[in-house]
Parts: sequence; C-alpha cells; structure tokens
Amino acid sequence: MIKGKVWITFKSNMTITLKRPLPLNSFTAIDGHGFDVHITGVGCLLVYKATDIIIHVLSIHHCKPETSCNVMGPNEKAIPLGQVDRGAIRVVSARKVWIDHNTLYEYPDGLLDVTCGSTDVTMSNNWFRDQDKVMLLGHDDGYLEDKNMKVTVILNYFRPNCNQRMPRVRYGYVHIANNFYQGWELYTIGGSMGPSIESEANSFVAPNDTGKKMAIWKDEDSCGAKPNYNQEQNFKVADAGSVKELTSES
Repeated sequence: MIKGKVWITFKSNMTITLKRPLPLNSFTAIDGHGFDVHITGVGCLLVYKATDIIIHVLSIHHCKPETSCNVMGPNEKAIPLGQVDRGAIRVVSARKVWIDHNTLYEYPDGLLDVTCGSTDVTMSNNWFRDQDKVMLLGHDDGYLEDKNMKVTVILNYFRPNCNQRMPRVRYGYVHIANNFYQGWELYTIGGSMGPSIESEANSFVAPNDTGKKMAIWKDEDSCGAKPNYNQEQNFKVADAGSVKELTSES
C-alpha cells in the first residue's frame, strides 16, 4: 500500500462548483465512473508538482479563471497562482498523469495545459468541444525544461467548434495518434521551438470553408527530433480508417 494514496469516487450524479482551483496530491485518482459528475466554478483542476495522477470520467466545463491567489497544495504548502497559470486542467511540474474519458468544453483560456517541466502525461478517450484554444503543451519559448516533456494524445474526439491547439506544442516529444478532428477555424496540430511531433493515423474532416483547411501548423524555425520511447512505452496504433468508430464513445 502506498502511503497517502487516494481514490475519489462518487455515489450519485452531481455538479461540483469550485470557489478556488482544486489541487490533486500525488497518488490520487478522481473517478466519476458510473455517474454524471460535472466540475465547474473557479479554476477547476490543478496537478502541481505531483506524480501518479488519474482524472477519469468527469465533465469539466464553464470554469472561470481565478484572480491571483494562493491555494493549498502538496505537503500543506501554499501554491501561488498568477494569471499565466490558467486552464480547466493544469498539469504543472508534474509527471505520470493519465487524463481519460473526460468531457471538456467552454473555458476562457485553454482546456488542458501541460507545462513547466511536466512529463509522462497521457490524454486518451476524451471529448473536447466548443473551445477556441484547446490544449497547450510547453510553458513558453524560454522554458527549456520542457525539452524533456513526453506526452501522448490518443483516441480523443475534437468536435464541434474546436478552433486551434489540438495540441499546440513547444519543445519536447508528443505522440498524437488515432484522434478524430472535424472542423476547425485555424489549425489542429501546431508546433514551435523545435518539438518532435509524431502524428500517426489521425482522421481529419476539414471544414467546408476552403480558407480553413490547414490541419498542421509548424513554426518556420522548428526542427524535429527522434522519439525516446522505451519498450514499456510502445503501443500499437490502429489504422486511420477506424478512428471515427474508435473515438465515438470518447
């Protein structure tokens, strides 16, 4: 038994309205399986300097950005949150995080951010909809620790009304496989600052507007690098023709 391990489950359908962001400590699973659990309010979920986190079967939406404040984090230490630290789910300086079978939509900034040296993060079987900026991987152009970032984005469903950043990557290595994209305003997958992006067997249904058919955006100065998977991290990718069916229950 791991000391401090927590598995949060629910006994009924509910809506949780947060007054401040909810930090998740290491070895925590928050699991809405079996019920219709909605999280809204201020800030939503924060994974800060934590490891071994699971976020599963939640609907996270209409969250409001918080003003600068402190929240209680791991080991009862205050975490200062500034305006830059915004996202419906924020993974900050964390590792070994699995975000699976959630529905995320309508947040003023991004739905999901992985930043500040975070690594070993997987987003799978999620439904992203009704959002301008969907997913940011990599803090900013000057944060070199994100060169060690490894993220997998697999079997997610991006529609309707997702406009850009599915994801947008700075530095690091990101494997994007078997995702379904339907309609967008600017682009789906974007990169800058020399990330390595492996886009494999995804399905793209372009919008009818001929001026909005760019699926991939790449900074002119970007250059790729080979992935660094070990044997345990390898997985089989399905063919692109089956992606719509595979993601239909995301």
